[in-house]
Amino acid sequence: MSVRLRLTRVGAKKDPVWRVVVADQRSPRDGRVIETIGHYNAQTEPSTIVIDEERAREWIERGAQPTRVVRRLLRISESAPAQPQAPAADEHPAMEPEEQAQATPAGEAAEQEPQAEAQASDAEANADEAGGAEG
Repeated sequence: MSVRLRLTRVGAKKDPVWRVVVADQRSPRDGRVIETIGHYNAQTEPSTIVIDEERAREWIERGAQPTRVVRRLLRISESAPAQPQAPAADEHPAMEPEEQAQATPAGEAAEQEPQAEAQASDAEANADEAGGAEG
């Protein structure tokens, strides 16, 4: 039997809350679980991450494999103080660093373009005023 630490979706439609569970790899995502060891809610500000790190460590020592997202949530919760810690504003726990790097520049470029256009139009207006006064 191959055991995984993974997320199981609970909550309402368009309002997901995730349980961090220990489950057989062959069971469906929202199927039978062996143990619930925490929960994660990205809808709150800051995101709520509550994981029983001791139980997670015990399961990993027994051979359970955490999914990529659960591994990241464990890192965040271990580095956090006693209160739940939110990821940075431009960081999403489910995204890998490469995905974040690809997503961030496009968003920054979109924000900078209107500023650049406004500055260019201001420069043109100033040039027109200067040219009209001389001529």
